[in-house]
Amino acid sequence: MKLSGKRLLIIILLLLPLAGGMIWYALSGTGSSAEDAAHDQAGEQQYTCGMHPMIIVDEPGSCPICGMALTPMKSGTADPAAAAETSRGDKRKGERKIKYWVAPMDPTYIRDEPGKSPMGMDLVPVYEDEAASGAIIAIDPVTVQNMGVRTAPVERRDLHRLIRTVGTIGYNEPKVTSLNAKVDGWIEKLYVDQTGQMVKKGQPLLELYSPKLVSAQQEYLLALRNRDALKNSSFKDIAAGGDRLLEASRQRLRYWDISDRQIRQLEKTGQVHKTLTLYAPYQGVVTMKMAMPGQFIKAGQELFQIGDISSVWVHADIYEYELPWIKVGQEAEVLLPFVGGKSLKAKISYIYPYVEPKTRTVKARLEFPNPGLELKPDMYVNVRVHGQVVKGALAVPSEAVIHSGEKQTVFVALGEGKFEPRQVKTGVQDKDGFIEITQGVMEDEMVVTSAQFLFDSESRLREAIQKMREPKKTEPIPAADVHEGHEMPEEDLEGLFE
Repeated sequence: MKLSGKRLLIIILLLLPLAGGMIWYALSGTGSSAEDAAHDQAGEQQYTCGMHPMIIVDEPGSCPICGMALTPMKSGTADPAAAAETSRGDKRKGERKIKYWVAPMDPTYIRDEPGKSPMGMDLVPVYEDEAASGAIIAIDPVTVQNMGVRTAPVERRDLHRLIRTVGTIGYNEPKVTSLNAKVDGWIEKLYVDQTGQMVKKGQPLLELYSPKLVSAQQEYLLALRNRDALKNSSFKDIAAGGDRLLEASRQRLRYWDISDRQIRQLEKTGQVHKTLTLYAPYQGVVTMKMAMPGQFIKAGQELFQIGDISSVWVHADIYEYELPWIKVGQEAEVLLPFVGGKSLKAKISYIYPYVEPKTRTVKARLEFPNPGLELKPDMYVNVRVHGQVVKGALAVPSEAVIHSGEKQTVFVALGEGKFEPRQVKTGVQDKDGFIEITQGVMEDEMVVTSAQFLFDSESRLREAIQKMREPKKTEPIPAADVHEGHEMPEEDLEGLFE
C-alpha cells in the first residue's frame, strides 16, 4: 500500500520528537558516567614519597621521614608494596617463606614476627631468598672449604668478666685534719717537731704566746672579781649583769681554743698564763708540718696536717671499656704484693664521676680497716673485681664482628654457600671472647668467624658495581602533576633529562 506524500510527512513529524528524546537520553547518560568516572578518579588520587614508598596519603604535602615533597601516584599504583609483590610473580607467592621482619629505617632491628619499629613504622618482611641489605654473597661450597670458613651459632649465654687492675692506697679523707691557730702570736715551744710522727688525741702540739690571749685572761679575772662583788647586791639586774660579763669573757677564751680545764685552772690560781697550748683533736700521723720554734704566725695559718690511717682508701683504675661491668657494692679483692701476697676482701663503695685526663681511667674506691698499719698511703696494690654477670645475653664470638668505625657487621651463613652481610649493635664483651649482640641477629643463626674479611671485600665490591651501573629510565611525570612550590624528586629529574 502506497502512502501519499502528505501522510508520509505527518508520520515523520510524529517520529521526530521521539528520536530527539532518545538521543538526549543517551547523551545525558554518557556524560554522567564520564563525569562520575572522572570524579572517582580524582577522589582516588593519592600521593607518595619517592624515597619512602610506604608513605601513602590522600593529600599533597611533605614526607614525614625525609621531608621531601610528595608526588602524585599514577592510576593503578595505589599500593606500591602490593604492586611490587604482585610483579614478582604469582607462581612464586606460595613458594617464598618469610625469614624475619626488619625495620625500614634501621636494618639492625630484627624480629621473628610482624610488628612496629621503634619509630612506629610497620616491619618489612625479608624472605629466605633475599637479604635485608639486598646483597647476598654466593660462593661455591668447595671454595668455602678451601678458604677455611668457620661458623659459630648465635646463642644465649651468661657473660662474665674478671677485671684485673692496679690500685693506690690513700688517706681516708674525712679523717684528715688541718690544724691552725685562731690568734696571732709566736711559737714558744714545739712538742711535735717532725713529719710522720704519730700523735694521740689530746696530745700537746705547741705553746703559743699571744698578747691578745694574755689580755683576754686578765679580762676574765676582772670579770670574775666583779661577779663576786656584785652577786650579793640587792638589785637583781646588777647581779645578773656581773654574771653576763663573766660568761662573755669565758666564751671569748673558748673561741681562741682555751679549754675548759685551762679556764678552771685560771679561776683556781688567779694567775695569767703567758702561753697557750694547742692540743691534737684527733689521733693520726703528721703528714705536713709548717710550724717552727720562734716563728710568728697569723690567725688561720696552717701549722699541721694529721691523717688517721686506722682505715684507708684504695683507688682502683678502671678503663672506660670496663665501666659497664662495674657498679657500687660489687665484691673486690686486694692483693698486697709486698706483704707475702696477702689478700683482703672489700666492696666498691664509690665510683668517681669523672675520667683522669692522664691515665684515661675512672677511679673506683674501696675502704679497708687498717689496724696493723700494713696498708700505707701511696702504696701500690693489685685489685681484682668480679664484674656483674649479664644473664641470658645473645652473644657471638668476638672475631665474628667486623668493626668499621661507625658500624659493626657480621656475616650470617644461609647455607648452600650463601652468606648475608648484616649490621648489628653490640654490647659488652666477656673474658671468654664472646660479645653481646643487642640488635641485628636472632638466636640459632650461624655467623662466620673466619675469612669474613674476604666476604666484606666481596660485598663492598658488589655494592660499588651496583652504584656504577646505569640507572633505570623512569617515565617523566607531566608538568601538570607537579604541584607549585614543591621540588621534584631526584629520580624524576633524571628521567626528565635522559
